Amino acid sequence: MTAVLGYATPREAWAWSRGVLRAHRGQVAVTSACFLAATGAGLVGPQLLGMLVDEVAGGGRSTTRIDLLALAFLGALVVTAVLRRSARWRAGVLGEELLAANRTGLVTRALALPLATVEAVGTGPLLSRATTDLDRVDHALRQGVPEVLTAAVTVALTVVAMVVTSPLLAAALLVAVPTVVLPTRWLWRRLPGAMQRMLDAWAALTARVHESTAGARTLESLGLVERRTAGDDAALVAAVDRERDLRALHVRWTPWLEISHVLPVAATLLLGAWAHGAGLASLGEVTTMVVYVQALATPVDEALWWVEDLVVAVVALRRVLGVRAPDGVRAEPLPAVADERGLHLEAVRFAYRADRPVLRGVDLHVPPGERLAVVGGSGAGKSTLARLVAGISAPSSGSVRLDGREVGTLDDDVLRGEVLLLTQEHHVFTGTVRDNLLLPAVDVGDDDLRGALALVGLGDWLAGLPDGLATAVGSGALTVPAAVAQQLALARVVLADPGTVVLDEATSLLDTAAARRAEGALDRVLAGRTVIAIAHRLHTAAGADRVAVMADGEIVELGPPAELLRAGGPYARLVAAAA
Repeated sequence: MTAVLGYATPREAWAWSRGVLRAHRGQVAVTSACFLAATGAGLVGPQLLGMLVDEVAGGGRSTTRIDLLALAFLGALVVTAVLRRSARWRAGVLGEELLAANRTGLVTRALALPLATVEAVGTGPLLSRATTDLDRVDHALRQGVPEVLTAAVTVALTVVAMVVTSPLLAAALLVAVPTVVLPTRWLWRRLPGAMQRMLDAWAALTARVHESTAGARTLESLGLVERRTAGDDAALVAAVDRERDLRALHVRWTPWLEISHVLPVAATLLLGAWAHGAGLASLGEVTTMVVYVQALATPVDEALWWVEDLVVAVVALRRVLGVRAPDGVRAEPLPAVADERGLHLEAVRFAYRADRPVLRGVDLHVPPGERLAVVGGSGAGKSTLARLVAGISAPSSGSVRLDGREVGTLDDDVLRGEVLLLTQEHHVFTGTVRDNLLLPAVDVGDDDLRGALALVGLGDWLAGLPDGLATAVGSGALTVPAAVAQQLALARVVLADPGTVVLDEATSLLDTAAARRAEGALDRVLAGRTVIAIAHRLHTAAGADRVAVMADGEIVELGPPAELLRAGGPYARLVAAAA
């Protein structure tokens, strides 16, 4: 069962951008002022150069004036460079803050996703949006926005300066309008769709590579390496093809851009020669206008190319903002069944694919405070049953109720306070031991944390750490063995203190002695609470109140372990096989 993360709408992306810019309007104003000042200083240079040409052409009566104009020209260049550097620095700082806001928002939205959505989407799509797409947004915020802003202001003020200097010669710019506007309009109509297809293709490739790497051992064990490699190669070819489709648009557009740089210069020279001969423009004015026209080529070129990166960033931002809970109205909570206590499953069916049912009409009642062990062969449906009880997945049909309330219609916050699922997959987060333990419960003291660690058999491990609870663990810090990571997860169970605990082979990585100690601790801490243990080792089932044996998606045997052993049925055969 898979799901696809959607895209935010362009309106939502622009609304997010406006909101973030509004929140940093002071910095935006200062940065914009710096760019305006830098652009204004840059326009002084051509004017001074024109005055210098007129002075030399007029036979300058004093070299002092020529020297002063030359020094002023050099000074204008230095001032322009300093102001541009300051403007870019401020834009970089602003970009960092905007990027931080985007990253924080992505993490917040990802954490708010329903667990079922996270499981269905998979790690790859989330990873691509948190890395590649955010990098594209980062690139645009750091460099694209400043470059486009600088180029736009430069073009606008340069055109104004040209009109002020010589309206007649400024008319030469009109020859470039058809070669810039029409081809660029054609390109921009096609860019968003081409870029979205390209980003989707590269995201799919990233997801496949991540999954292939994470599941390399499984692929090798099942002999699927060649088939998986062929699929990865096909994904790479698809991504390259979408990239080529985008570049094909550029190949058709770029020649028109180059022509638009040449035509205005030629038109200005021709018009300037005629105007100078007719006494309508001085040689200095013609020189100034030619410099202005040549100076326009670079910002126009940069602006048009950077706008493409901004379009990419907008599409990437829509993907990032698309990490959110699926649209739609949540089902209304069903009325609770009066006086019904414990966990009830009635005619529960589930299938990841319609033609491959996993659960086939499971009926089960677990009274409050009972410890139920679920055993069976691989593929019997044990872990799927655990997911349904924890509310991560919803049954295809049937009912899963906890204390008379339908699990699938409970609010996530309510559900997580009632049922805790602990699987065999655990993660140690970068931070201190204290940070890792405080994930499920923040209102506890250090004594409680030490007590929880002692209960799961980590008292001696904690005593051996250099900084105790303040010891840094995770990536780049102290490496935590897999067995210790699993015991830390069990300590979180102790601290979370849920009403119902579902253990999905939660002690499978521990040695037998450590597993017995951890389970003994859970027995003491969870006394009086409902525990459903998906048993990997049959000694876990031996200590349960009842055992449910699953086979082919059905419960084929249910009862106290001693009675099942005497009955000589499926459970007895499993125990005999294990012995």
